[in-house]
Amino acid sequence: MDELTFHTRLHRPGSILDVGAHDGLLTLPLSRLPGTRVLAFEPLPSAFARLESAIRAAYGAIPPHLDLHPVALGAEAGRLTLSVPVLDGVAQEQWASTAKTYDGFGAVTVLRHEVAVTTIDALGLDDLEHVKLDAEGFEQEVLEGAAATLARCRPVLSLEVEERHRPGATRDVPALLAGWGYETWFTLGGAWHPHAGFDAATMQVASPDPSVFAASDPYVFTFFAWPAERSLAIQAQLRAAGA
Repeated sequence: MDELTFHTRLHRPGSILDVGAHDGLLTLPLSRLPGTRVLAFEPLPSAFARLESAIRAAYGAIPPHLDLHPVALGAEAGRLTLSVPVLDGVAQEQWASTAKTYDGFGAVTVLRHEVAVTTIDALGLDDLEHVKLDAEGFEQEVLEGAAATLARCRPVLSLEVEERHRPGATRDVPALLAGWGYETWFTLGGAWHPHAGFDAATMQVASPDPSVFAASDPYVFTFFAWPAERSLAIQAQLRAAGA
């Protein structure tokens, strides 16, 4: 299942966080869900410019229910370096990361941007229903900065978590969520599987080098998490929707 379908089928009116919004691929359709306020975070300047342009093209202006933030999210407020590998003269924006420097990869050069960082908890949200998180290895820090909000609001989450960006992440991020009463699941072969059935050694093998494109088949990197106290209801809702 893709992330947009997941959030659409479990939609509840309220706030949605799009963390790692890039150029608005999910920001726009999420913003069209009824009763929704979307807060989109994209620290890469080139991607943020395209995100803002896409929203203006779609709506004519930035609508009041859509907040765009050119900053990163993390465990604490401050500043970080965002590193972007460049391969054959082309910036590999999908690899832009505050968790990796890309030093030591001979085939790439690196662009670096100093970016502001805030936390999800600093937003003071009391109606957060959905989180889409794609932070290229920085997912754990983003969640650590959201502990109070997750405890208060109990949103559902989709997370792109990859070993190539941070070894151990597919173990550590679900473990962190489990400590807060969340279950983590993934889809494979048209079926839902609990995180206990995930094997990184066979389901997610890829090089951390941006110039190496080979990957395992399957390559499972999108995970879905929801509060354990809602698990039976959410599973029933997904099944009823044909998921």
